[in-house]
Amino acid sequence: MRGKILIFLHAHLPYVHHPEHDHFLEERWLFEAITETYIPLLMMFDEIKDFRLTMSITPPLMEMLSSKDLQEKYERHMKKLIELSEKEIERTKSEHPRKHKMAKFYREHFQKVLDVFRSYGGNILEGFKKYQKAGKLEIVTCNATHAFLPLYQMYPEVVNAQIAVGVKNYEKHMGQHPRGIWLAESGYYQGLDLYLAQNNLEYFFVDSHAFWFADEQPRYGVYRPVMTPNGVFVFARDPESSEQVWSATVGYPGDSRYREFYRDIGFDRELDYIKDYIDPSGVRVNTGIKYHKITSKSLDVSQKDYYDIDEAMEAVEEHAWDFLHKKERQVENLMNVMDVEPVIVAPFDAELFGHWWFEGVQFLKRFFELVNESRLLKLVTASEVVDSLEEVQIVTPADSSWGAGGYYETWLNGTNDWIYRHLHEMIERMVDLSRKFYNSADPLVERVLNQMLRELFLAQSSDWAFIMTTRTSVEYAVNRTRLHIKRFLDLYDQLVSGRINEKVLEYYEWVDAIFPEINFRVMARDVI
Repeated sequence: MRGKILIFLHAHLPYVHHPEHDHFLEERWLFEAITETYIPLLMMFDEIKDFRLTMSITPPLMEMLSSKDLQEKYERHMKKLIELSEKEIERTKSEHPRKHKMAKFYREHFQKVLDVFRSYGGNILEGFKKYQKAGKLEIVTCNATHAFLPLYQMYPEVVNAQIAVGVKNYEKHMGQHPRGIWLAESGYYQGLDLYLAQNNLEYFFVDSHAFWFADEQPRYGVYRPVMTPNGVFVFARDPESSEQVWSATVGYPGDSRYREFYRDIGFDRELDYIKDYIDPSGVRVNTGIKYHKITSKSLDVSQKDYYDIDEAMEAVEEHAWDFLHKKERQVENLMNVMDVEPVIVAPFDAELFGHWWFEGVQFLKRFFELVNESRLLKLVTASEVVDSLEEVQIVTPADSSWGAGGYYETWLNGTNDWIYRHLHEMIERMVDLSRKFYNSADPLVERVLNQMLRELFLAQSSDWAFIMTTRTSVEYAVNRTRLHIKRFLDLYDQLVSGRINEKVLEYYEWVDAIFPEINFRVMARDVI
């Protein structure tokens, strides 16, 4: 008997696409994630003989990755980054040997990343599909625009529509029906599983306390999936594994040898030198070229020592072995008290690996290699676990999320509560109009209603409320929320007045082009 370990990566970014601009600051979120996380993962898949990994790639991210406009912008972004790294090779010759060593590393790495991007014709979803077809990677879906569903439970129509549109979008990009779903922010409320079952989804994931405070105590705690009353399997997060990896205080990423995220030449270099490689407005941004290591968490970022990638790879080796030994001890202890194989579920934001923790992808690679040689542990995908279950306990998980505090306050507090009165009114209007015009044969009316649903979905993105809470890019999050509300109401007024401005509609369809396949009638579906 061997314990099973299910590594889950949640790959998500909000839909940020501004075709009306040649450069837009927040589009760099996608470019950084492609360069530092998504393509390095594909490179790792190419290098490792065998692995098992479960991932969500959310519908907004799939839509952005497959956008020709964003692909072209990314190509230009990478050419500039390679040009900058070449300048850095020359400049660092006279500065410090470690800086020069890293400059050469970055030049080679960025070119490899661009080569991989080009090898898939600019659409790296094809790479993930390749490994899913090979049976090594399992990709699940997410609700349409990562809306935090517990805050809409009084509107079952929009909860169901978020799930249904997410499933449909997955089918468009992946060419098959998803077996599982990652609910945005792992947000769950009792009864949500009904809509998953109605959309033919077999399993989802919750945080640990959803099992701990369930209506009935799961016999094996978080170490075996259970089934909801509506027949959907549920996996719960293992808190021990999560803390060991992601915690900035006690987790591996805080090691002094790893690269310092908050020190970048985009801020260090003089403006005349760096201006062509940051935002055209002059706003300084991360370039991805960083020469310093964490050194000590007590030091100011200006006092950090120089980074050495070989030293960091020694830390990767140590931490991969340490994680393996901890997981082996954990499953040994579990097998002493369980009469079935334990399943350890370790979910993370995908962007932790490579973006926030530069060496994280290499850590995953080394851990996968070590697990493949283990006599106590076995890597599995979620579907492999589901397919192996012979008996399962029926449990109703507790309301929960994986946000701070474990419940809903990250997405509903004094910084962001103002958005919901608008969103709820939009939902009510959308439901009414969807039923009223359900049998409409007027293509212009259909286009208006489809665009209204896009605007509603985009305004519902949990990212905007999250950003308002964390006080990061607040102005952008507030503006995006207000913009989608305004466009929705503008289209509503045009529709009910019978004076549709087709040029305005075309513009909205262009700038908010997510889900071209969307059909407003999904909001009229009868749901319990």
